[in-house]
Amino acid sequence: MAKEVTNKPSFEEFLNCFPPVELPFTLGEDTHMLFSKENDPIPGAIIAEYILPLEGEEETDEVTEYIACFALPASKNYHAIVYWKAGLLNYEYKLFTFDTRGNLIAEKVIAGTTYDGMELTQTMAAIQEDLLLYLVSGQSQLVKEEYTAANSTANRFQITEEGKIVEL
Repeated sequence: MAKEVTNKPSFEEFLNCFPPVELPFTLGEDTHMLFSKENDPIPGAIIAEYILPLEGEEETDEVTEYIACFALPASKNYHAIVYWKAGLLNYEYKLFTFDTRGNLIAEKVIAGTTYDGMELTQTMAAIQEDLLLYLVSGQSQLVKEEYTAANSTANRFQITEEGKIVEL
């Protein structure tokens, strides 16, 4: 019996789309433009095999775009990658951790911009050398066109040695 040949990309090929980043690093509103210039586009086969299942989707649409951002420093217990997802009125930097066999451990939207028709929310993330993540979000109503600091929130997260993302 002949062996079936598939062109399924490996988990290693998926990880190779995400170059390592030097920490500390800050993700802001326009950081994705740097990644789109510096990093190769994610191949369609890798999007279909790895990213769409992470997103709970079966196929891509004409308005959604994915940009490989970076991999966090290597760990013996897990892999951590960040990509940017652009959709209609929603731009997100997403952090995912996987065990060494490619199984999902944790996921978190760590930065981005969303608009719900009334309120614009922008979140920035600072990732430190010790894998502490500082997320600061601000909301404004576009009708008022003014930012109020009282509408801001700040959160701290850490990636544990097991690859979990926990709030501190």
